[in-house]
Amino acid sequence: MTDPRYLAVELLDKTFRNGSYSNIRLAHGLGSSELNDRDKRLCSALYYGVIERRITLDYIIGGLSTRPVEKLDGRVLNILRCGIYQILFMDSIPDSAAVNESVKLAKRFGRTSASGMVNAVLREFLRRGKNYPVPMDFIHSSEIQYSAPLWLVESLARNYGIEQMIDLLSDSVKAPPTTIRMNSTRCNEEELLAALGSILAEKSELLPNCYDLDGGDVVSTEAFAKGYFHVQDKASQLCCMALAPTENDRVLDICGAPGGKTFTMAELMNGRGEIYSFDLHEKRAELIRKGAARLGLENIRAAAGDAAVFDPNLPRFTKILCDVPCSGIGAIRRKPEIKYKNESDFDALPDIQYRIAENALNYLEVGGELVYSTCTLRKKENDEVIGRLLQNHSELEAVSFLTELGKPFGGGTASIFPMHFGSDGFFISKVRKVR
Repeated sequence: MTDPRYLAVELLDKTFRNGSYSNIRLAHGLGSSELNDRDKRLCSALYYGVIERRITLDYIIGGLSTRPVEKLDGRVLNILRCGIYQILFMDSIPDSAAVNESVKLAKRFGRTSASGMVNAVLREFLRRGKNYPVPMDFIHSSEIQYSAPLWLVESLARNYGIEQMIDLLSDSVKAPPTTIRMNSTRCNEEELLAALGSILAEKSELLPNCYDLDGGDVVSTEAFAKGYFHVQDKASQLCCMALAPTENDRVLDICGAPGGKTFTMAELMNGRGEIYSFDLHEKRAELIRKGAARLGLENIRAAAGDAAVFDPNLPRFTKILCDVPCSGIGAIRRKPEIKYKNESDFDALPDIQYRIAENALNYLEVGGELVYSTCTLRKKENDEVIGRLLQNHSELEAVSFLTELGKPFGGGTASIFPMHFGSDGFFISKVRKVR
């Protein structure tokens, strides 16, 4: 049987070398392993934990190793990362076990000559009482404390202030909640809770049909099989509420896959009206169709289509959701590998986002409303894009939304942080075509 620590190091090595998505890499690794459920949980905790805390771990290792971190063998470095992570963040694992298992891993991976170094580094960390010095400068110390790249710390602090920077980054190293949206076209609360079985659900005080779960394998529940819910973060639900579609609307979700927002809007429409949902690739459009079928939502038409290219065969719409591809900075607690991209990797996004939003206007009826949204908190992808759209299109006006919920709502744009609703970071803006 595969050892969970061995598999974690193996997956980390592939992830950091190839830049793959963590959830896909982990799912494939666990699926092809022979680990039992307990060992899968340990492997997952180590894998995600190291990705979330890599900057912190490398800073610590750099202060303990006689060789620079960047010159260490990749497998040895990931063994050290896992070892330090267990010692510092996993109280359930004895320190001695973290050290001994790490030394064994070095030998199993054929790095016998490095096993002594692994042992020395980890034991020195314990000898120092698990303490490590941090930079005196607040921005640099935040980089280490929250394991976030310096460019991201500086950008958030500059654009939103220290409090909101800390809010997002401190949240990014915590386990994200599992939030679901009840399918009100198929069940009521009593039926949902009964079909969830042993999984406990806490109803949101602010968002209708929204519940936080206490964990568990939600897709294996009777409730999932019956189409009683779909998994969706609160911010995405707020995005759909901002557009506020009704059964009298014809709605376009121009970048719809994998379908969560399409489903919520269809439910807000009581399963009536029309909602068109598109994605660039047919495989992803099929995800929308399958999800709609499970939920019994028959007012959804899903198909492949390029959001940046006008399709004259489409009708006009009264409501459009333009949830564009983005850097994903607001959702790094779910996809921590995003933190290790360079800021320059996102340079092309604002122009792509603008083209999609501008093309969406071609489908919007006079008097119709469009919501532009992202799961990032970079102003270049948010405020600047919608500002450019309003400046270049005099037929548009900004529209206030969800003001009854208080901050951060109150105008035509809203930057949502975890402090507001316990959600991912998110941006929502709304415009109306007045002529």
